[in-house]
Amino acid sequence: MNYRNIIFEKEPPLSIVTINRPEALNALNSQTLAELDDCFDFIAKDTEIQAVIITGGGEKSFVAGADIRELADDNVISGRARMDRGQALFNKIESLPKPVIAAINGFALGGGCELALACDIRLVSDKAKLGQPEVNLGIIPGYGGTQRLARLVGPGIAKKLIFTGDFVKADEALQIGLVEGVFAADKLLDEAKKLALRICSKAPLAVKAAKEAINFGLDSDLQSGLKHEAALFAGICATEDKAEGTRAFLEKREPKWTGR
Repeated sequence: MNYRNIIFEKEPPLSIVTINRPEALNALNSQTLAELDDCFDFIAKDTEIQAVIITGGGEKSFVAGADIRELADDNVISGRARMDRGQALFNKIESLPKPVIAAINGFALGGGCELALACDIRLVSDKAKLGQPEVNLGIIPGYGGTQRLARLVGPGIAKKLIFTGDFVKADEALQIGLVEGVFAADKLLDEAKKLALRICSKAPLAVKAAKEAINFGLDSDLQSGLKHEAALFAGICATEDKAEGTRAFLEKREPKWTGR
């Protein structure tokens, strides 16, 4: 798979997607979004890939935002079309039936922060800075930032960050629940791989169902979420992995998952 702005690496059971425009701090232009969209279509279909890590090329930036040169020319119609395309991609990443980990190696601002929010787990370098500074450009987050950030850290903190455009450093991001781990820059990718491999060692159908249950519940009321959880649990009970997992526990041995 040959791309201009991203690098796709497959290390079964993992894949690593690197946004690679370091000269532009990995800003998300239209070409990059299109390549990400194509890449995640491939990842969704590849049965060898059980987890994904997204990171940024170079040492300064994960993704520093959308490409301002493109945004500057947007009108009502083209601006809406751009946001619809970006939201569709981030929805695809969020709903991918495989865990997605953001390894945030530097600036994650604007669209970069929104990309991280669409991932399941966010790990950051101790040098990283995150934020939604769109108000400084006279616009608002449009790739899901107003919705996902508030769900993750609460409406008060989300409003403070979005209204002021302030950045948060890694330690504060961890404190407010925006990220799940902080690591030295030279250890970040290794730590992301370790976590991804730990997840891949678990029953893949159970991980898939758990992600679906959590995401469904975040967008519904408690009772609807509970019913969906119960339905997913019932379906899991018909799988070979459920039989293997319970049998392995009783036999005091490691389970051998088949994904069936």
